Amino acid sequence: MFMRSTPFIPIAVFVLTLTLLGWGYFRSRKLGKLGLLSWLQFVALMSPWLVYFGLFVFGVFINFTTLLFLLLSSTIAYVAVGNQLRKVISAERSSIEQKLKQDLEDSGGDRANLPNTSSNAPPVNTPIALAMSQGKTQLKLFQAVPAEDMKLIQGIFGIETYYVTETIPYQEGAIFKGNLRGEPDVVHDRLTQTLRDRLGDKYNLFLVEGQDRKPVVIVLPSRVNAFADNNTIPQKILIAVLIIANGYTALNLGAQVAGVPIVQNPQEYLVGLPFALGIGAILALRELAMRLMASKYKVILSLPFLLPSSQLGSFGAFSRILSPLPTRAALFDIAIAPALASGLLSLITLLVGLRLSAIGMGNIDIPSQIFQASVLAGTLAKLFLGKALHNSFVSIHPLVILGWLGSAITALNLMPAGQLDGGRIVQAIYGRRTASWTTVLTLIFLVIATVINPLALYWGGIILILLRDLERPMLNEISELDGDREALGVVALFWMLVTLLPLTSGVAERLGIGSGGGLLP
Repeated sequence: MFMRSTPFIPIAVFVLTLTLLGWGYFRSRKLGKLGLLSWLQFVALMSPWLVYFGLFVFGVFINFTTLLFLLLSSTIAYVAVGNQLRKVISAERSSIEQKLKQDLEDSGGDRANLPNTSSNAPPVNTPIALAMSQGKTQLKLFQAVPAEDMKLIQGIFGIETYYVTETIPYQEGAIFKGNLRGEPDVVHDRLTQTLRDRLGDKYNLFLVEGQDRKPVVIVLPSRVNAFADNNTIPQKILIAVLIIANGYTALNLGAQVAGVPIVQNPQEYLVGLPFALGIGAILALRELAMRLMASKYKVILSLPFLLPSSQLGSFGAFSRILSPLPTRAALFDIAIAPALASGLLSLITLLVGLRLSAIGMGNIDIPSQIFQASVLAGTLAKLFLGKALHNSFVSIHPLVILGWLGSAITALNLMPAGQLDGGRIVQAIYGRRTASWTTVLTLIFLVIATVINPLALYWGGIILILLRDLERPMLNEISELDGDREALGVVALFWMLVTLLPLTSGVAERLGIGSGGGLLP
């Protein structure tokens, strides 16, 4: 640790974080134990930054290793509180189910016809029994679906589209098990249109893969995901805090690129403003591309949450999908759009920077061995700079660093995990089960990669805490993607690998990158 003067931005971030925590506490008290546990999760999430900027306010700067330890401790606390929260929710759900059974017994319902809510036995309802039941039992079983609505919903099925064999209460709607009679997209469109003709936009119809890998229809009330409630004042304050923190890390990194390693005065941050604006342009293009694609499919997104990084300036931003996705193709397009936009801009910036460096316009001296850290950057640098990479140091233009960092931001978001661009692409192409496995494998890989680069632990913690869950089921999750989208997705994942994977020592030596020579001209 070392002492340094206290700029305005860390003080503002610290004060805003404390305000946000206090606001959340007073709101959570009204919700009882569940509210307080949710607030504790938020405290666990924000505590590393609260400690970091709190010490900064008092003139103490902690090193990166200590920050990693804080992030790891925060992750463990977040998961522990989350497990306790799930136990409380499960206990309350069991209490509600017991009360429902008791109400049914008190109302004289036939207990033998009730679905078994335990995990030991499946429900035993049929569409015929439900259609004939007009009494209180049906109203209790489908208490969120009026009896007249249930009749109309059951009437949309037929032997030529989807033949229902079993109906099960599910959340505020119902699951219809049966046999699909036709192409998934045709059947889904027909059932959806019939449901809309009968009940308007009151319900959404999902065609998904069941646990037995057979098509299942789920009908639920039509409304935006509950996460939309997060666009409240506390969430907007959090977004503002993250924007300020992201601006601070980008300006600080820009100042270092400009040759100011330790910023002592606030006005010195202006030196890094052009570089910070470049990172901001890449992030803005990513967000714009994703939202334009979401608008095309009439999908609602949450406000973006920026992820600051002292090493890259920013990790990018993530936005939750709040409304149901129509198809896997829609999920793919929403995921690939920001990757293509930022990836192409970053690649062009990198190429222009390398070209300017090749004609003698480089003004930043860096060790040539740095280009061994990426297959993409190393091979492109060899193409433009040639024998200059044989020297211990090479002069490069600042656009090289900006393009490389933009490529790294794009590649990190293309990792096949959870709700990252790459995770969404894998889920769209290969399905939910494969996406679950790639998420686990990606997290394992990041843990191993921590030995080489501690940044991997930080990124893995972000995925584990915020982005590990897959997207909710799409309205039509059975129809597969076309060949063009699959090919583009594979290319995007390959581009991610060549950007993040380093050159092996043998290849670097053969190319003559940072080795004082090489076998190739």
